[in-house]
Amino acid sequence: MRQFDDAGQALQRTTGLNPNALDAYLMQAHLALGRSDLDEAQRLSQLASKVEPDHPELLAIDGMVALHRGDADQALKLLAAAVQALPADPRVLYALGFAYLRKDILAFAEQAFRRVLELNPALTSLHGLVVQLALRQGNTAAALEALQQALRLPELDTPGMHRLGGELALRDGQPLQAREQLLPLLHSLPGDRQVLQLPLMCWQRLGREDEARAEFDGVLAAHPQLHDVWLARLALETVGSPGSVDVVERWLAAMPEHLPALEARLRLHDMAGEAAQAEALAQRIVAVQPDRISGQVRLVDALLTRDPAAAIAHVDALIAAAPEAARFDLRTWKGEVFDRAGQPDEAVRTWLALHADQAPQRLPLPPQAKAPPSWPPLGEVDAGEGATSAPIFLWGAPGSGVERVAATLSGASPVFRSDRFGATPPDDAFQNYHTLQDLASGTLTPERLLQRWREQMPARGLDGDTIIDWLLWWDNALLWALRPQLPQGRLLVVLRDPRDMLLDWIAYGVAAPLAVTSLSEITEWLARGLTQIANLQDEDLYPLALIRIDEVGNDPQAMAELLSRLFGRALPPAQHLGPPRLPAGHWHQYQQALAALFAKLTPVAVRLGYPEA
Repeated sequence: MRQFDDAGQALQRTTGLNPNALDAYLMQAHLALGRSDLDEAQRLSQLASKVEPDHPELLAIDGMVALHRGDADQALKLLAAAVQALPADPRVLYALGFAYLRKDILAFAEQAFRRVLELNPALTSLHGLVVQLALRQGNTAAALEALQQALRLPELDTPGMHRLGGELALRDGQPLQAREQLLPLLHSLPGDRQVLQLPLMCWQRLGREDEARAEFDGVLAAHPQLHDVWLARLALETVGSPGSVDVVERWLAAMPEHLPALEARLRLHDMAGEAAQAEALAQRIVAVQPDRISGQVRLVDALLTRDPAAAIAHVDALIAAAPEAARFDLRTWKGEVFDRAGQPDEAVRTWLALHADQAPQRLPLPPQAKAPPSWPPLGEVDAGEGATSAPIFLWGAPGSGVERVAATLSGASPVFRSDRFGATPPDDAFQNYHTLQDLASGTLTPERLLQRWREQMPARGLDGDTIIDWLLWWDNALLWALRPQLPQGRLLVVLRDPRDMLLDWIAYGVAAPLAVTSLSEITEWLARGLTQIANLQDEDLYPLALIRIDEVGNDPQAMAELLSRLFGRALPPAQHLGPPRLPAGHWHQYQQALAALFAKLTPVAVRLGYPEA
């Protein structure tokens, strides 16, 4: 900075002696830009323009000032003109590249930065940016070529760049080239998880699993305590095979008290039907860490087969010893243990006690409106609007498993939003319990409801109203606004057998923090809500799709396939859908314990296509 100050003072003396010293003005302006003094750079540019108004560097300086001030359009206009006159000036090309980048014109930005590197190959910071720009355009081959150029510079010949090179070669369908770049890293950086995963993918694509086994065994001989290397080595064996048993036995020999290794061996014993050995492993696990849930669950499973009362007592002891923060999950599990022990009344009693403890901190059930004698007409979908506006609302009543659908959509669609369930929900009518009353009284008009909803989109990271909006609640009274004002919308309702939904709600609660104070109250509320959905379907009140997930269970692939059929394109499966829940049809186990409640739900269950019994 001292050098900049000294240079600036010298240049000021020059312009003071000779007010027409154009080069000094230009240099001072560049120095001002370097220290982010935009007003001074603009002032000096204006002074220089009095000396030579058509000098191309003035365009460049003004363009850089506009770029720094966030005016990408003006910056692009000025810098594009400047580069016509100064095609070999790396400063102008550099600024032009960032102007294109601000406008998201990636191909031209990449071209400008490549030209800068031709003029100044040692500008190391740009090489990575060129690689990223090529990748953002889906041009893996160009990204790989740019990376190979970068690796010729000693300062960029780093493990991280070689790892990226291997990843790009894999993406470009060149596993052999990727292997050559990654294999040295496997031995020099064996603790890097990505370094382990990438060569593993190379060997699998090349069909060289034996070579992979040998290489990983070599790494393990030198580093027997590396958890991730053992996992990578285990991935080369078929689950439950003798090879997998051998690897896990070696892992345990190297790390005898390592919990993941103990858990892996426990699972293999269970897969082989070796119950006694699995229980012994569970004892070893809890000896290392008494509150390790994997070991405790397996011990309780064993007790359930011999002595259900002892299993319940074991869980009670765990609850008593656990810190307060861990007791909620343990008490939920206790209800599951009663369920598995064939004691549904005790299971319900256990879960209801949990709800009672939480009720003071929970929300009341959302209000519900009565169906009107008629609905406003469904609006016409404008052809142009229909092409640019495609809003989808997602909702599922408590117990529907809507959160499992949301888990898949969150990883499959950039327009999916679950922020209504987070710390900063949108401030609109779909989030407000008073909306139904306000619509009925006229305090809130349908137009204002949708206007306010759209106004929230920028804060939710969206440019328009093409969104999959996971709603906190639904009521058909919203159709007073949606039918006339948003006819191009669509409602997705996640559904299971209503009696399974009630049981799931009792056992596990819901994503929205709703209070359960009376089983009769929540059953009647659920029946009314699902009756609205049945009416919505039967009367064709609004574009609707019912997503029945009864048979999906907790299978991410099955969920992805179901949603792919719905959306008409392949969706990737989620990594997981959350913890397992009670299976479809499990409500039959509670026919006596919850008979009166199920009777209230049976009529709407039948309307929605489920059997009466």
